[in-house]
Amino acid sequence: MNRPLRTMLGSAMTAAMLATVAVAPAQAHPGGRPPAVLALPDGFQPEGIATAGRYAYFGSRATGAIQRVDLVTGRGTTIGAATGTPSLGLKVDPRGRLFVSGGTAGDARVLDTRTGEVLARYQFATAPTFVNDVVLTRDAAYFTDSNRPVLYRVPLGRGGALPPADAFTTITLTGAYEQVGTGVNLNGITTTPDGRALIVVQSTTGTLYRVDPATGASTAVDVPGHTFTNGDGLLLLGRTLYVVQNRLNLIAVVRLNHAGTAGTLTSTITDPNFDVPTTVATALGRLYLPNARFTTAPTPSTPYTAVAVRAH
Repeated sequence: MNRPLRTMLGSAMTAAMLATVAVAPAQAHPGGRPPAVLALPDGFQPEGIATAGRYAYFGSRATGAIQRVDLVTGRGTTIGAATGTPSLGLKVDPRGRLFVSGGTAGDARVLDTRTGEVLARYQFATAPTFVNDVVLTRDAAYFTDSNRPVLYRVPLGRGGALPPADAFTTITLTGAYEQVGTGVNLNGITTTPDGRALIVVQSTTGTLYRVDPATGASTAVDVPGHTFTNGDGLLLLGRTLYVVQNRLNLIAVVRLNHAGTAGTLTSTITDPNFDVPTTVATALGRLYLPNARFTTAPTPSTPYTAVAVRAH
């Protein structure tokens, strides 16, 4: 996620419009394939995406509303009420709970994907803060903060039980990680292929780091000859890491070793429908990315879309 998402349209008029707009379904391709371009509400300003089955969930950085889209029909429904603060990185767990990064609000929320009910909220920090992305493991949710060299850990109890509001911990990054100036620093986050550590991307320097979640100790992931400038959302499928480079309108595809300490750039993916994509999730055998359109001035009538591409 990038710094322009600090610009918000959080007026009551915009929030009401986003909650009530009926999104025209995208047209499926011949042969009954799901549409390659999905319409989102005008003015929505999407940022994060999470998928479960045939559904994708998008968060609005303008109002915090959550939009659920049927990837087969293209039809969308608002399930999470506008909060007036951003909804950025998203992840869905097997229990149908949506974990939401709160950006400048410095918080995270957990929603029921069926009802939109807020099940829990965690206030990590106050300004300056920018809670940007999230990854789920078997026993915790980890969130990045683009303004601070830290991760926030929300522990999950037996059966995935959510902890009390004050039960999170703050993990300070040490070792190789570098915080640079006032730009976007920590951004996307995922796990290593062996599940023993985390991988984060530093957007300004374009460096991937492997982080020990127990100590915060970090080392640079060795990808010879390549940096990931404007690195944003991360997606790990097996040992293949997809790194969205938002303003470059491409996805870098990296083959990692088992421990996630090193990798090789194997290809890049781009598409003429990309317009500053930010994050990525997989569903129905494809990759889906929301177009944040950071280079387009947002208005209540600005159109937004999500794009499906084939995974390499």
